Formats: sequence, C-alpha cells, structure tokens
Amino acid sequence: MTTVSDGVPGPAVLGAPLVPPDDGPPDATATPPAAAPRRRRRRLRLWLPLGVIAAYLVAGVVGPLIARYDPIATSVTDRLLPPGSRMSDGGLALLGTDQVGRDLLPQIMQGARISLLVGAATLLLAGTVGAAIGILCGYLGGVVDATVMRLADIQLAFPSILLAVFVAGVLGSSVTNVVLTLSITTWPIFARVARAQTMATRSRDFANAARTLGAGPWHVVRHCVLPAVASPLLVIATVQLGFVIVAEASLSFLSLGIPAGTPSWGTTIANGRDYLASAWWIATLPGLVLAVFVVCVGVLGDELRDRSDPNLSTR
Repeated sequence: MTTVSDGVPGPAVLGAPLVPPDDGPPDATATPPAAAPRRRRRRLRLWLPLGVIAAYLVAGVVGPLIARYDPIATSVTDRLLPPGSRMSDGGLALLGTDQVGRDLLPQIMQGARISLLVGAATLLLAGTVGAAIGILCGYLGGVVDATVMRLADIQLAFPSILLAVFVAGVLGSSVTNVVLTLSITTWPIFARVARAQTMATRSRDFANAARTLGAGPWHVVRHCVLPAVASPLLVIATVQLGFVIVAEASLSFLSLGIPAGTPSWGTTIANGRDYLASAWWIATLPGLVLAVFVVCVGVLGDELRDRSDPNLSTR
C-alpha cells in the first residue's frame, strides 16, 4: 500500500476515485462564451439604427440646401427619366424624375425634412400634454383620474388613422394642422404611460419620506415622479415616431396632410401611383425610404425598451 509523505502523492491506489486538482475559485470576471455574441448583437441593434436615423437627419437638414427643389418647375423633356439618367441641363437624376420632369432626390430630401419636423413637433406637443395629464391623474386620482382616463379609453377605441382623417378633414391641409391632428390622436398613449408610472412612484419609500419631511406635491412631482416618468416616455416617444411619420405620409397620400406645393414622402408616393407600370421609381423609391426609416426607428425603440427594463436587460 502506497502512502503520501511530505505532501507528495504516491501512485494511485487501484479502485480509488480520481479527483481533479483544485485550481481555485472560478474567475467572476470571465465572460461566458455566449455573452460576447449577444453583446455584439445588442450593440448592432443600437448603433446601426442610430446611424441610419442620423443619416436621415443630415439629409433632411443639409440636403435641401445643396439640392434645391422648386415645386412649380417643370421640364417636358426630362419627364419620367429612370434613375441615373442625364437631364437636359446636364445634371444627373440619381433617382430619376417624376411625371413633370422634377428630380426625385431633392423631393425625397425635402420630404425627409418635413416628415422629421412633423414627427418631432407632434411628439413634443403630444408628449408634453399627455405627460402632464397622466401625472396629474396619477397623482391626484379620484374623480379627475376616472373621468380623464375614460375619455382616453373612448378615444383609443377608435382607429387612430380614421380619427386622424376626420380631424384633418375638419381642420384642413397645412403643416400646423397635421401636427395638431396627430397630437390629438397620440396624447392618450403618453398619458396612460405617465399615469401608470406616477401611480407606481407616488407610494415608494423615497416619495413617502419626502412628504414626511414636509415636501409639497409639486416638490414630490418634480424630484420623485418626473425622473421616474422620463425614461418610459422617452422609449414610448421613440416607438411612436415611426407611427407618427407613417400617419403623416398616409394623410399626405390622401391629400389631407401636407399641401400639394410642399414635398412630402406621402405626396411623392401619391404622385407616382398612376405610373407604377411605366415609371415605378416615382412611388417605389420614396416608399423604400419611408420603410427603412420606420424599421430603424422601430428597432431602436425596441432596443431602448429592452435596455430600460431591468427584467430584460439582465437576460
């Protein structure tokens, strides 16, 4: 029988279990093999749509300054030119021309400016009004909360696009009226999110401690409720941006949104609906631009929602 002396093990005993050497506790900072690809995918889901949206912003702000668009200019010799054609003045129609000879690229860039302006103004107005109403209802409760929320439920029961068509038909066609129309159809979403977050925050320990120390309602709302409401509202605004721009394009397609003299993605698509067989690029290219933007906004909104939810961010 072999013994162990001076801490040096002897030969293995026949039939004894083999015990692997102890290398110490596992490294807590080691990255699991499956975590790195997941992190790369999450970074890609965040930065790729942000890059595309930034490119749209640059095109909408700088593009119309470089390639000016004249809504009343026509050129019979340049009408219905396919993408990549040379125009009569020597210029390159990179995306082709429409039925009256206008270059599509300046129209799309000008339409990006109008769509982003309408989307930002709508979310700012609807978000401010909806958040204020939601915080007020969630903090006060009672009759005010029940009345306002039932009105919001009634409005949400109607299809938003039909309500937008009705309001736009009453107000008329203009950029301001489109912003008001879409704000009327969007504010209940912000109000319900702000109300739910306010009701969850007003009974937290830090809010109760602030009231115990003598803080008034406005102090509690400003220092306790608003920081908790800001993050969900930002995520909702990102998600709703795509829906707002699609709604604006739909109203412009129906001649109820942006006036005919102002280029918009919806107006440009409407101009090409009668030429789908002979000049497909008039309606297809603005539609692809709109689809790419909406998809990127949706992916960005989903990623921000996942990052703001602790239950999802830890998976």
